[in-house]
Parts: sequence; structure tokens; C-alpha cells
Amino acid sequence: MDEKYMKEALRLAKKAAAMGEVPVGAVVVQNDRIIARGYNRREMDQNGLAHAELTAMQRACKKLGSWRLEGCTLYVTLEPCPMCTGAIINTRVERVVMGASDPKGGAMGGVTDLLAHPWNHHPQVTKGVLEQQCGEILRSFFKELRAQKKQKKQD
Repeated sequence: MDEKYMKEALRLAKKAAAMGEVPVGAVVVQNDRIIARGYNRREMDQNGLAHAELTAMQRACKKLGSWRLEGCTLYVTLEPCPMCTGAIINTRVERVVMGASDPKGGAMGGVTDLLAHPWNHHPQVTKGVLEQQCGEILRSFFKELRAQKKQKKQD
């Protein structure tokens, strides 16, 4: 079941990449049904808060009419950053399923593990779901971005 929802998050990551955004996608699932979707929109919105996870969680809160996302699972293609991990804790997301780890910015074991602290809520975490595909879309995106920058310098 986790792979099914991660595939939808990957579809959203591909959508973000097609728009020139860092390819990260997220879905919120409750009772085996997707209730909200999100993908990175930082460049498009010129907003550092427009992360895939935050967008999906905001939409889920609106749909549920509550700031609490109890009973919800967040599927995200990349390990959440500190900001998103804080939002996950504060909205009481029950479970987080992530694809690729983020050794440069992740806060669930990458750079740090915010969940190791005594917060009032600790979601269950499942790592590495479709990790290869989630990592590959990021590697390809940044490889292409570097090639474009190199081409601009040469022009």
C-alpha cells in the first residue's frame, strides 16, 4: 500500500520538475484515501515556505476542518527538512513515509533527527519506500540544472 501512495507523490514530484521546481511531491492519506496533494512551488510562488509537505498538510487541514491531522499518513518523496518536520509534529501527523533520505537538509535522520527530542508528539516513520526512484528524479533534476548553468556560462 505504501508504494501505491508514494507513486502518486512521485507523479507530483515529476510535475514540480516540469515546472522547474525541485522535484518533491507529497500526499496526505486518511482511511486509505488521498485527501490532499502538494509539490514544491518555491520558485513559482517565490515563497520559501512552499514545500510539498506544507502544501499537502495545509490542504489536508482545510479539508478536515482541523489543524490536527490525527489518523493521517504523509507520503513524501524526500526526507522532510526541519521546518516541515516541525509542522508534522505540530499537526499530529500519525505516520510519515518517505522515499529518499536527505543528507544535506533532512531532519528525520539526515542532518539531524528532530524526532529524537522529547516533543509532545512523535509520528511513526517509514524510510526508503521507492527510494531509488525518489532519489533518481532528484539526481536527474540537479544534473540537468548543472548542465544548463554550464551552458549559460559558455554562451
